[in-house]
Amino acid sequence: MEQSKDVPEGAAGHVTVMEGPDPSIPQIRTETHSVPLTLLTVFAVIFILDWAQTVFIPLVLGVVVSYALSPLVTQLHKWHVPRTVGAAALLLLIVGGIGSMAFSLHDETVSMIETLPEAAQKLRQTLRTQRSGPTGAIENVQKAVDEIEHAASETAAKPAVVPRGVTRVQIEEPKFNLRDYLWSGTIGALSFISLAVMVLVLTFFLMASGDTFRRKLVKLSGPTLSKKRITVQMLNEITSQIQRYLLVQVFTSTLVGIATWLAFLWVGMEHAAVWGVAAGVLNLIPYLGAIIITGGTTLVAFMQFGTMGMALTVGTISLVINSIEGYLLTPWLSGRASRMNAVVVFAGILFWGWLWGAWGLLLGMPIMMAIKSVCDRVEAFTPVGEFMGD
Repeated sequence: MEQSKDVPEGAAGHVTVMEGPDPSIPQIRTETHSVPLTLLTVFAVIFILDWAQTVFIPLVLGVVVSYALSPLVTQLHKWHVPRTVGAAALLLLIVGGIGSMAFSLHDETVSMIETLPEAAQKLRQTLRTQRSGPTGAIENVQKAVDEIEHAASETAAKPAVVPRGVTRVQIEEPKFNLRDYLWSGTIGALSFISLAVMVLVLTFFLMASGDTFRRKLVKLSGPTLSKKRITVQMLNEITSQIQRYLLVQVFTSTLVGIATWLAFLWVGMEHAAVWGVAAGVLNLIPYLGAIIITGGTTLVAFMQFGTMGMALTVGTISLVINSIEGYLLTPWLSGRASRMNAVVVFAGILFWGWLWGAWGLLLGMPIMMAIKSVCDRVEAFTPVGEFMGD
């Protein structure tokens, strides 16, 4: 049963704070709104997030990165290093490290790309060899489909009777244009570079400003001390959860990348270092990252070794490494920090992936952590927080 109590605040008056299912979490009382109005608000927010994603994606990325790096900047500030200098030096160090790693893997990446035509030819020969064996149900169905297509093409090849005064029109498919392909690739690269620059600039300003925006949010939360206290608790919980989540993700992704690299070296997989980096980066995407890296390594192993046994071995190695990380290591390190239902997490990641694509898959978990922290402390959204809880 919910309980209410009056908290005296001196000259500021009284404020009613509601205690939800968890008595240790105070809540801010809000006015009750109708269900249709709430649904319209939710749909409007989704439309705005989709329409202005070019603005919101860099904003959320900058906030998440600043959450991850702010403790280091704060520690440098305690050592009498100005926040602007510490933030700039930290960002330059990170960008330089990523650039040096990419440069060191450049030759191996180019070598892997150059072997793709040979790997594709090997895959074609393997499939041709398997097709030369005794025919089965799939081959018979394929032959039937080929016969149907052949009959349809013969029927379509017969000249149709064209009435007088009607001009015959033949539609030709446009040919592949290399310039258009290069232009679209250049536009994509420029868009990624501009996004990276915006995120870096926004992250720098957020880290250099310290807790300025935090104090502003507390000031705007209300005139009473109780509302300010609840807002501070909510911001503290969001900060601690996101920082712990990011720390665990970076640590486990590094372990997954190193383990994948060593395991692929052991089985003789080519370009093991590149696959180790790919496994570590894709591990940042919950659930789907493991599926992508397992499927990709299985296909590449089949093209390299030419046998289904080695392909399944490499795929099993990737699956085992990601399973140990996802089901044992990460839950043990995270504990119950997020306190979120696994089904809700998976559905939420799919939703943000549908809304923002790959960036939504990457940012879905931190966004849902912040949403749950807000819902737990606002009376009108308490059912949503309870539904998202574990």
